[in-house]
Amino acid sequence: MSHILWRRIALSIMAGVLLAGGLGACTTTTSADRESRMSQREQLDQDVQQTLDRLYRSVPASRALADRAEGVLVFPGVLGASFIVGASHGDGSLLVDGAKAGYYTTTSGSIGFQAGAQSQAVIYMLMTEKALNRVRSDNGWSIGASAGVAVADIGANGQITNDTANQEAVAFVMNNQGIQGGVSLNGAKISKASP
Repeated sequence: MSHILWRRIALSIMAGVLLAGGLGACTTTTSADRESRMSQREQLDQDVQQTLDRLYRSVPASRALADRAEGVLVFPGVLGASFIVGASHGDGSLLVDGAKAGYYTTTSGSIGFQAGAQSQAVIYMLMTEKALNRVRSDNGWSIGASAGVAVADIGANGQITNDTANQEAVAFVMNNQGIQGGVSLNGAKISKASP
């Protein structure tokens, strides 16, 4: 694929993120808009559950970690693209005690020289009340600014290492091939989505 096409993809994603933010300020909502939003939320709810099921199949020990967590934040599809300037965006849902506790978005931007586009699922296990409160904050949560997130370290036996399991927040990043290691989530901003 040519560099021009990658650049167009990256610019389209960035424009979409900016446009979504601008449209969020509009207050006129029709019943068709509400029905469309409800349909999108229902699809997101299904995607969240499918993503968790896939994680539990890939890393069985993650289910016990989720059971111990104060909350689980699931972004089934974080779409990112980069060519000089990169951006990513995804919609997700927070689960507390297995029940839906709100919708969230994640965005990030970076500057680099990698060309490419990809979609990943990102699951945050919020192991402490403090981590859960950061996510629920009206100011949102900037990963790396107030506290980092340990990306899950999966051992050769498929188990989560103790160093990972004892962190305040643990993240799993999955693509079509499975769990990804060595990924940095610093710079991601997690915010409440408008109702």
